[in-house]
Amino acid sequence: MATGTDPDVLLEVRGLHTRFRTDGGEIPAVDGVDLTIRSGRTLCVVGESGCGKSVTARSILQLVEPPGRVTGGQVLLHAGGSSGAAAAPPSAEPLDLAALDPKGRDIRRVRGRDVSMIFQEPMASLSLVHRVGNQIGEAIRVHNPVSKKEARRITVRLLGQVGIPNPERLVDVYPFQLSGGMRQRVMIAMALSCEPRLLIADEPTTALDVTTQAQILDLLAGLQRDHGMAIMFITHDMGVVAEIADDVAVMYLGKVVERGSVDDVFHAPKHPYTRALLESVPRMGGPRRDRLPAIRGSVPDPADRPSGCVFRDRCDSFMPGLCDTVEPPTVETGGSQVRCLLYGGAEQAPTAPRAGAADRADPDPRPRKEAADVDAD
Repeated sequence: MATGTDPDVLLEVRGLHTRFRTDGGEIPAVDGVDLTIRSGRTLCVVGESGCGKSVTARSILQLVEPPGRVTGGQVLLHAGGSSGAAAAPPSAEPLDLAALDPKGRDIRRVRGRDVSMIFQEPMASLSLVHRVGNQIGEAIRVHNPVSKKEARRITVRLLGQVGIPNPERLVDVYPFQLSGGMRQRVMIAMALSCEPRLLIADEPTTALDVTTQAQILDLLAGLQRDHGMAIMFITHDMGVVAEIADDVAVMYLGKVVERGSVDDVFHAPKHPYTRALLESVPRMGGPRRDRLPAIRGSVPDPADRPSGCVFRDRCDSFMPGLCDTVEPPTVETGGSQVRCLLYGGAEQAPTAPRAGAADRADPDPRPRKEAADVDAD
């Protein structure tokens, strides 16, 4: 984990915990996540559905809706990095976003100004009864002392910047009058309206066709070069990760199980889960086979987490008596940080307290035949 002494560090997530209160108790959705985001770089967060990627992103900005809440850890926003509209002086202490009131003024000053977010589904995030220009203009006027006329002028410029044709006319349409790709561009324009230092993109291309997806990725890359902002990109597409990422964090059941540079993760993956995700990606020119390799089983219910390593029930390298009793600590190895007992750490790791969970472990460590679809969040 980098420290605030590194001038390139923009955001540090330290031991972040987010839980959802239910009738059966509190369920951990984010379980001790550590991340580092550097200015001008792209961090891709990958993993299957239910691994906590989107909840982690929302937790950074205190946007987790009840009954969810951030229960522990720090989200330190540093003053360094690219210059945003509200960049603090270099000597300022980092601001802990996790300690702020989710409905307070302090966190509202950060949202959209220093850190912006592109949500996964623009149709559910944009108001259907307000014009596109009014929604973007409101975001601009919340953080900048400008008139409605000036906010409209900026909005038209932003819409043109993100590739919307005839922005002078389309600034007055409603979201339902636009295609999915156009709505996503509107979301990007709104997120960039105050020139944030960090842009969080939660699967912004999932529902788009491949041509529009490529255009959106090129757009984000160009805007990153122009503005020098950092990007936290959530995706399940390993091809997209290889194209845009500088750093990669692999999440599984609310934990980061591996993180490192994109070259380290792709060329020398350490965690069995990371290797399994990469093996399930089709390759041009590779050997022909009837079916792609798939990870057996599915992500466990967060309310019934396995003891020891959370991936042990699906792991081909499962070690009985160890993986089901010891929770792996984070180990530095080969330029990456990995949570796996294959690389040591059992001697300083705590013993898993959950009784009876070991009975669910597969006593045979050999690969099983059945396969399940790998559908990432």
